[in-house]
Amino acid sequence: MFNLWKALTRRKTEDVHESESKLARVLNLFDLTALGVGSTLGLGVYVLAGQVAYNIAGPAVTISFLIAAVASAFAGICYAEFAARVPKAGSAYVYSYVTIGEFVAFTIGWNLILEYVIGTASVARGLSGYFDSLIDNNMSKALNATMPIKVSFLGDYPDFLSFGMVLLLAALLAFGAKESSFLNNIFTTVNLVTIGIVLVAGGMNANPDNWRIPASEVPDWAGTGGFMPYGIAGVMAGAAKCFYGFVGFDCIATTGEEAINPKRNIPLAIVVSLIIIFLAYFGVSTVLTMMLPYYLQDPDAPFPKAFDSVEWYTIKWIVTIGAVFALCTSLLGAMFPLPRILYAMGNDGILFKRLANVHPYTKTPLLATIVSGIFAAIMAMLFNLDQLVDMMSIGTLLAYTIVAICVLVLRYQDEQMTKVVSVRAPNVCRQLFCNSFKEPNTMTSAITKVGIVVFAIFSIIWCIFMKVFELQATGGIVSLSVVGLILICICVVIGLQPVSTIELTFKVPLVPFVPCLSVFVNLYLMFQLDLYTWIRFLIWIAIGYCIYFAYGIRKSTQITRNRNHAEVAANAMQNPDNLEQHENRAFEPDWKVENGIKALQPPPYGYSEKL
Repeated sequence: MFNLWKALTRRKTEDVHESESKLARVLNLFDLTALGVGSTLGLGVYVLAGQVAYNIAGPAVTISFLIAAVASAFAGICYAEFAARVPKAGSAYVYSYVTIGEFVAFTIGWNLILEYVIGTASVARGLSGYFDSLIDNNMSKALNATMPIKVSFLGDYPDFLSFGMVLLLAALLAFGAKESSFLNNIFTTVNLVTIGIVLVAGGMNANPDNWRIPASEVPDWAGTGGFMPYGIAGVMAGAAKCFYGFVGFDCIATTGEEAINPKRNIPLAIVVSLIIIFLAYFGVSTVLTMMLPYYLQDPDAPFPKAFDSVEWYTIKWIVTIGAVFALCTSLLGAMFPLPRILYAMGNDGILFKRLANVHPYTKTPLLATIVSGIFAAIMAMLFNLDQLVDMMSIGTLLAYTIVAICVLVLRYQDEQMTKVVSVRAPNVCRQLFCNSFKEPNTMTSAITKVGIVVFAIFSIIWCIFMKVFELQATGGIVSLSVVGLILICICVVIGLQPVSTIELTFKVPLVPFVPCLSVFVNLYLMFQLDLYTWIRFLIWIAIGYCIYFAYGIRKSTQITRNRNHAEVAANAMQNPDNLEQHENRAFEPDWKVENGIKALQPPPYGYSEKL
């Protein structure tokens, strides 16, 4: 049992025998920002604002986007700090592997595979449907008549267009990161220009009176009129839906081995892309709800209807073309991270190692790209993905939660915590309320980790109370208030612990409150998903665990790394002169084996470069 626990919690370290990444470092700050904007600012900017305004939030959809942007920013800056610590391909998978352990890392990686596969397939289906609508649905009518699929959880017909689009994009990604990034930059630029045209044209036709419609003039089903027709509850429900409009920026963090100066450029790209995305959503939702009353919006295609109502038909077609480009950009952005996750997991041996093969010409994980492309293409062709979209969200939110927890764990521990502190009840109680240490030690780090676990448990309890109790009831208000007070106290206790002195190019501000808020918000949004989403999610996780316990736990390359570290330690104890020799050359860029003795390992990702 002890050996199993040791295997599940082993953490990723560097090894002297591992060479520099074979992936080509070709992506600059502009490429990374365009990738984040392109993968996030897709069809949602043309559909989501009208959909949420129509029957969820009304004109207050602008506030919903603001709340969603703040929630996304919490996750985004946590990703940015980890990108500064761990400039490796694999995103949240690698972050959790370095800081928490292999089992959690596999869970996150397996989750991200599901997220990106469903994301790619759903965008491809959306692109196919949009194109079909431009030709009066002739494609769907013909395929429905000749090749109908009569299975409840599959599509009505095989969608060959989406199948072909995914394979075409997979071929492009396999050809090279720089080439696919160049095409993404073009599509993203066209998308942003289209949004700029929408903002200018919509602003010229805006009527602020549409934010002040009295209740007597709106239909019975459309709330109370005014700016907030569905109340605060509608704004928060809209924020939960709008949050998914920001999902996708995390693909920037998967480019750690293909980015130029990743420790600087990845955090900057994440922050800049989130700002651009929020401004676009906020501006679009503002002009849309001012152009046309919220209850007259078309939830499927709001802008064509809005410009039809003001008889600006040319702008309508510009928006339509822009939506096609936006879908192409989203498809590329959704698919780009998937081979990188497979590459990272294959390279670590917890998925099949052939997935880590990098083609010598294209400098891309070719097999991983082909496998992911075929998998996503088949799903796009056969499946009706309406019920699976929530599964993409649950994987994303879990990844965001783990990253925020990792930030907290690392911020309150150092690489070498040599100071031994007696873990007795008086010492622990004193440390809970009064910090008496300047640097982290084993006791303060343990207090932080326990505090994080307790915070997550009480966050789940708060979410359950929100589901069980009614806010109008006194018992519900008291229960939520008590749990909320406990959460605040836990944050204060964590904040009293000494923090790490490691210097980074980017750090999350206001730790521990920002990461704790990120954990709380992500768990709250996960509890908004329905039971069937959780069931499908657990089935996918069960399949992944079968692969891990049958293959990954035995084939993990971390086993070899740990063995090499043990040999180095044994050799050093037998011959102290060799230890001094290793210390003098431990951090040279060129690692070699001299006189049959292995060099010491470099420090784990994100730790200081000097002992």
